[in-house]
Order: sequence, then C-alpha cells, then structure tokens
Amino acid sequence: MIKAYAAHSAGGQLEAFEYDPGPLGDQDVEINVESCGICHSDLSMLNNDWGMTQYPFVPGHEVIGTVAAVGSKVTSLTKGQRVGLGWHSGYCGTCSSCMSGDHNLCASAEMTIGGRFGGFADKVRAQASAVVPLPEGVDPDSAGPLLCAGITVFNPLEQFAIKPTSKVGVIGIGGLGHLALQFLNAWGCEVTAFTRDASQKDDLIKLGAHNVLNSSNADELEAAAGKFDYILSTVNVKLDWNAYVATLAPKGRLHFVGATVEPLDLNVFPLLMGQRSVSASPVGSPATIGKMLNFAALHHIKPVTEYFSFSDVNKAMDKLKNGKPHYRVVLKHSL
Repeated sequence: MIKAYAAHSAGGQLEAFEYDPGPLGDQDVEINVESCGICHSDLSMLNNDWGMTQYPFVPGHEVIGTVAAVGSKVTSLTKGQRVGLGWHSGYCGTCSSCMSGDHNLCASAEMTIGGRFGGFADKVRAQASAVVPLPEGVDPDSAGPLLCAGITVFNPLEQFAIKPTSKVGVIGIGGLGHLALQFLNAWGCEVTAFTRDASQKDDLIKLGAHNVLNSSNADELEAAAGKFDYILSTVNVKLDWNAYVATLAPKGRLHFVGATVEPLDLNVFPLLMGQRSVSASPVGSPATIGKMLNFAALHHIKPVTEYFSFSDVNKAMDKLKNGKPHYRVVLKHSL
C-alpha cells in the first residue's frame, strides 16, 4: 500500500489516504519520495479550477526521490538511483511529437496529478521515460521545483534559441520568475525584472537581474519602449499586455509560461508593424529537463525554498494560498 495525502472534494483538506497501486508495469518505476515541491498548479487542481480534477486527489508533481523498484523492461534506471519526476508521468512514445523528442507536446501525455495519484506520498509511480536522473551538483533538498517551475522557464531558452546577447524582461518574480532570472543571467542575457514592489530590488539583483523596472510606473514602462528582444511572463493574472508589447524591440517576442485564464487583449497593429510575436509553452521534454538540470548544476542555480514536513501539508498549502512564500515551498519526509 502507498501512503499519501488526498483531498476528497474541491478545496478540501488533505487527509491521510492509502491506496493499492497494483502490480508494477513493465515500463514503470516506483520512487521512494524524499521531497516534493508545491506548485500553484497543485492548488489549482485541488480547487478544480480547471474543471478536470478527479477525487480523491493526491497533489505533487515536483518529486525528488530514489528508485525503489523497476519494471521488467526498464533499462534506463536502476534501483537506488536518485531521480526527479515532474508534470508528466508518461507518454505514448509513438506519436510524431514523441518520435521527434517533444514528449511534452504528446497529446496522450499523462499528468502526474491528473488521472493518477501524485507525489504527496511516501511512494509514487511513473513511466521510466518520464523520470529523470538527478545529476551530481544539484541539491536534492531544493531540486523539486526545478522539475516544474525550473523547466517551465528554461524550456523557452531552448525552443526559441534565445541568444546570450538578448535583452530579456521577466514579468512576475515569484516561484517561476526567480528561477527565470537565474537561468537568463547564466545564459548570458541582459536581464530586467518587472516588479510592482520596489523593496524587492536588492533581492532581484542578487538573483540575477541587471535592471529592475517598476511596472506600476507608466513613465518607466514608456521609457523602455522598443528595448526588449524577449519578455517572459510568469504571472497568472490579466495585465495591460499592450503596454508590454510596446517595450518589445522589432522582432521581439512576448512569451507566456504563466497560465492566465483571462483572454488576451492585444492590438494587432503594433505586432504587425514591428514584426513582433506572442507565444506560449508548457514544461519541457525529459531530454530538455536533463539539459536544464545539468545547466543548473554547472551554474549553481537553485530554487529559493522554505520547507514543511509532509505532516504539515495543509499548513504548507495554506501558506501558498493565503501567505507569501519566499519563492517556493517544499515538503520533506525528514525535516
């Protein structure tokens, strides 16, 4: 039996829950969970904000642990190996996306917390192809958020071939944004943090921003007109997107990784005249996650985290919902 924490209704408290996972699949692995980051997506799924949650619901898709068992046909992982598991727990392996290495775009990809039980547990199972070895140099205690927040902001650097000479702005310096600053700085870009909180400036500079722009100041936004080659939005709220488009250089790109549910209100003419574009992307493929982890190890990039015991999971979720976590929250079995 696997021991977990589950909610039995939308927005419900997480309670002790046990389930029998059945026989281990030939292509699957079982992971002993050491820690699991908490993402805003866990909260959205808990509340059924996206209308697809199945209950009982076990959150957790930023898992770090060791391989406890491997299926009979698994050759890529070994028992005892430390690994990470993110948003996806399996892929079809045969569609054009999978065959071209874009597993994260597989239409049949299985969500770790959708249609199966996630990592707020002592063990979790997944297809071996979705599980990524954790390289030396990555701190396992804080690494969980890299499996979702980290890859979400790293993936566009690969997908859109961002140059080290690019001027890049980041909207929203929270769980995703604080990692974006670190990755972009290490990538070689000139990095600007957009923030409404002037008291954050020193912290943002330490995280990797070269410049800090007060996005609530219309004069500062106007002064940045035509400056940025690329703007990464990590927020999930509606903003004046036309004001940000105005700060893009010709051929600049406004890219969304934050799941804002409000329709985008964009004027086409500024896009057309400057040959600017708007795009979005999800998490990355296992191969890109591997690259991201190696890059993080090389450049000493790590999430800023605060820790809770799994037994305090409801306090941790409440901190994310009602408080202001210092960037990321991680649950640990040994604290």
